[in-house]
Amino acid sequence: MRRLMLDGPGRLRWEDCPEPTLDHPDQALVRPVALATCDLDPAVLRGGFPLPGPFPFGHEGVAEVVAVGEDVRTVAVGDRVVVPFQISCGTCEPCRRGRTGNCASHPMMSTFGLGAMGGLNWGGLWADLAVVPHADAMLVPLPDGIDPAAVASASDNIPDAYRTVGPRLSAEPGAEVLVLGGPAAASIGLYAAGLAVALGSSRVVYVDTEPERLEIATRFGAEAVEAGPDARVGRFPVTVEACGGATALRAAINATSPDGTCTSVSVQREDVELPLLAMYSRCCTFHTGRAHARPAIPAVLDLVVAGRFDPSIVTTRTAGWEESIDALLETPMKLVVTR
Repeated sequence: MRRLMLDGPGRLRWEDCPEPTLDHPDQALVRPVALATCDLDPAVLRGGFPLPGPFPFGHEGVAEVVAVGEDVRTVAVGDRVVVPFQISCGTCEPCRRGRTGNCASHPMMSTFGLGAMGGLNWGGLWADLAVVPHADAMLVPLPDGIDPAAVASASDNIPDAYRTVGPRLSAEPGAEVLVLGGPAAASIGLYAAGLAVALGSSRVVYVDTEPERLEIATRFGAEAVEAGPDARVGRFPVTVEACGGATALRAAINATSPDGTCTSVSVQREDVELPLLAMYSRCCTFHTGRAHARPAIPAVLDLVVAGRFDPSIVTTRTAGWEESIDALLETPMKLVVTR
């Protein structure tokens, strides 16, 4: 079979390798049918984020089950499934609490397709076949009628966006939401805006300087504001920082209203000085860190099935399987490849 390997910035190649086989009764063998780039991938491909190769590439996608171990009960051959990017057993203490990104049964940050950072032994999803451990705990069946290409990012970026707005809008229906969009977590910020609208926020403001992203936010029903991240647009109970950089991070915190929640989904590679006294004075909750993707996937799929959220609006490039390398090297914001 073939798998896509990343050797370094701008260097991708197909590699022939032996077909994987099931070696544990809880595993499933899957054939990816729709794959998406994560917001981290363009930075990796351009050399802006250090993930040295070579390593098997790809960690967002929908797949078809082609074989299952004898202990697997929740999926069967022929099912189409969302494959969470994080490896989780479903039975350890963190997993039982919904903290599947910190599964205690495997090394920290175990993931598909992120090189040494996620553990090379898991391989990548940009391949003819992939083995999924703990299939009953990890795999989420795709509901009938959903196009796999529309939810190819349900492995990672869409759940990452959901955690920024879903819990707070559940606790405080109608709460206003501010998203500071930008290049660092471009699709996550847009998904967050779309999900906030879908979840009934009374006002969703999306701030960015890029016309294409502003247009996508408008299509979701958000109020798009062309401005820098430190523009003054008011105070909001829910704020999302997806722009990247210290200025945007502090701006998102400063735009958070008393008793509000600010979530940063961008990766800050250097320490940032925070306005802690102001946060303390307003009782501001700040959250950053990797999303626990698996628990949010069913909620996301429910919104898609109900017709309230269409993640395909964020996709900026589609391509066929054999076009993968050329399409990836174009580094579009959100690429979806199907076969």
